[in-house]
Amino acid sequence: MSGVPRTGARILVDQLAIHGVDRVFCVPGESFIAILDALYDVPSIGLVTCRQEGGATMMADADAKLTGRPGVVMVSRGPGAMNGSAGLHVARQDATPLVMLVGQVTRGTLEREALQAIDYRQMFGPVAKWVAQIEHAAHIPEFLSQAFHVAVNGRPGPVVLAVPEDMQTEAASVADGAHYEVAITYPNPAAMTAVQEALDQAKRPFVILGGSTWTREAVAQIERFAATRRLPVGCAFRRQSLFDNAHECYAGDIAIGINPKLAAMVRDADLILAIGARLGEVTTSRYSLLDIPVPKQKLIHVYPDPEELGRVYRPFLAIAAASRDFVAALAALPTPPKETGGAARWSRRTAAAHADYLAFRTPVKNPGRVQIGEILGWLDDHVPEDTIVTNGAGNFAPWVTRFHCYRGFGTQLAPTSGSMGYGLPAAVAAALRHPERLVLCFTGDGDFLMTGQEFATALAQRIAFIVILFNNNSYGTIRMHQEMHYPGRTIGTDLVNPDFAALARAYGGYGEIVETTAQFAGAFARARDSGKPAVIEMRLDLEAISPARSLSDVRQQALAADRR
Repeated sequence: MSGVPRTGARILVDQLAIHGVDRVFCVPGESFIAILDALYDVPSIGLVTCRQEGGATMMADADAKLTGRPGVVMVSRGPGAMNGSAGLHVARQDATPLVMLVGQVTRGTLEREALQAIDYRQMFGPVAKWVAQIEHAAHIPEFLSQAFHVAVNGRPGPVVLAVPEDMQTEAASVADGAHYEVAITYPNPAAMTAVQEALDQAKRPFVILGGSTWTREAVAQIERFAATRRLPVGCAFRRQSLFDNAHECYAGDIAIGINPKLAAMVRDADLILAIGARLGEVTTSRYSLLDIPVPKQKLIHVYPDPEELGRVYRPFLAIAAASRDFVAALAALPTPPKETGGAARWSRRTAAAHADYLAFRTPVKNPGRVQIGEILGWLDDHVPEDTIVTNGAGNFAPWVTRFHCYRGFGTQLAPTSGSMGYGLPAAVAAALRHPERLVLCFTGDGDFLMTGQEFATALAQRIAFIVILFNNNSYGTIRMHQEMHYPGRTIGTDLVNPDFAALARAYGGYGEIVETTAQFAGAFARARDSGKPAVIEMRLDLEAISPARSLSDVRQQALAADRR
């Protein structure tokens, strides 16, 4: 269409279609009203109207995780962009490809602190991979092409483009771009030979999976590779769906509340093959599982961004490659003969690690009439294996992490950044993308009210999912840390909550309260049969603060430590 004059808004929307975008999340604003008008004529791109920009950006992040394509969100200038920054931070830390379009003030009012004007390069520079402002309509195809390429290649992440309001109505004749290309990062043969030799020599190997550059095929390949060689495999924080948790080689998640036996196994390993995992604070138990800067374990670190390799840990072998490309090369390695292969050396160790995982996720009794582990065990027995589970952050999350069994790729949507409020927007995005699948959102009372207004978005989109809300009338995580560090001196963490079930019904959804374990199964069946977005509010005893210990235990241990 290079010879046909188009407005900047229409050029931009045409580029989105060319790059395969079929869904855009937004809170509408006058600063990009011309783009909204252009979308009116492109029905192949669905527009999801949200209730707050943070929720909209988190939906775009979740959608990107499910599709492997960049999520797209549009926010208005100033306050809208500031609200959206919460989701942008999630995308950055989770390495999620995302493109945020920000309506900007007119070009003639820049540098005058016009209404809601912000320099987005300075504002988002430390968070996004690239921040730019499109000054001319003729440059839109170039900027959109660069945005999508930057978002998906290397370590994936968010990109921000500011689009001045008057530029959107400026006419230009310019050629369209082409669909972005994902760079292939196939590791060289010498590196793969070194990987093979390290595995052949190892006596206590361990594999850690993480990151975002995975595909369903790559997950299947690493599962087969591990099974053939009997390699023990663990998943990084909130990446549990990268390996079937029921697989005989699965050793558990390396995250907050790690199984002590698993932590010991990682420390005792003589070879760690980390694929896609950044090896950040949570995955390394606050940098205690590996020595800094040189781990005592022989470390093979595979990561798509070469600048991350060697940043904290000096690897024995650093391979700059996306997980999907490295695993394809790994799958092509020759299988050693059974009688001489490593599997015979560490087979018992792998079997013991899986047995330890199964024992660790056996439900434990908690204070109160609602037994959380028992309910999560019941859910594992009664929901499909492809159920998508979402959650935000709070002391409810370790229960889900420990007791839910993830069976397949793309069944977990949770922020590695630890952001509150993520679960509900993620559930909206998941139900939109996969209406044929069951979506469960686990959330806390504090967590839910961070983005609870997006329940209205679910009703507007006519989708269904089930929210399982843990209500203990407290910011539980902070309360627990207060008791750990300042026992008996709690302040600012008590919450006065609405009747969440009634709130769900007020929105037009389904709501029910559960006060005993026995009530849950019936409530779940009724919620699922309703065909609506549903909230099951589980009223919990505040003493049930974690799977490992009660709130009183935390306080008493802290007081005892103070006395010593």
